[in-house]
Amino acid sequence: MCTTACARLGGSLSRLSLYAGRIDMPEKETLERAREDAREGKSPSTQAGEFVREEMHHIREGKHGARSTKQAIAIGLSKARRSGVGLKPPRKGKASARTRKRAQRDYSRGQSHSRRGKSSRRSRATSRALKREGRSAASRSSLSRQARSAARKRSSTDRHRSAKRASQTKGRTGRSQAARKAARTRRSRASR
Repeated sequence: MCTTACARLGGSLSRLSLYAGRIDMPEKETLERAREDAREGKSPSTQAGEFVREEMHHIREGKHGARSTKQAIAIGLSKARRSGVGLKPPRKGKASARTRKRAQRDYSRGQSHSRRGKSSRRSRATSRALKREGRSAASRSSLSRQARSAARKRSSTDRHRSAKRASQTKGRTGRSQAARKAARTRRSRASR
């Protein structure tokens, strides 16, 4: 999976900077972290995580808000797709038709060489609307709630498979640290 993702991203990652000036302006550090993840052979969803992380920081800083944690994540994923990260749109049945269509449009935009700019009126309207929303979408409790509800929807087999896949990119030191952290978590849960 990783090798095909990297091959697919080879061309599109060079376009990350090409789009930086025209969409919701991902920061240079975010683009660089995404490129670094691609070089390390990490999956497109891991690379997209950098954009989601940036979005959470923006909300916490007060640049804008979001109606819900899901919306904040969706903004980050959209930004990642438009920046050239090879994150495929969700499959049928995984999201609504409207969401899938929007994701497909963002993905196509990021993978193409189109130089079409974003409408400044639409951009301004989006920014103003988001500025009116609350800031609690990026709080620790909101993110924790969202992570738990997302994990509940997945089967244990699915979670196990993704954990095995993640451990392959960690390396020896990373696996060792993860094991120590898991042991700490088990101890703290046992003491409750």
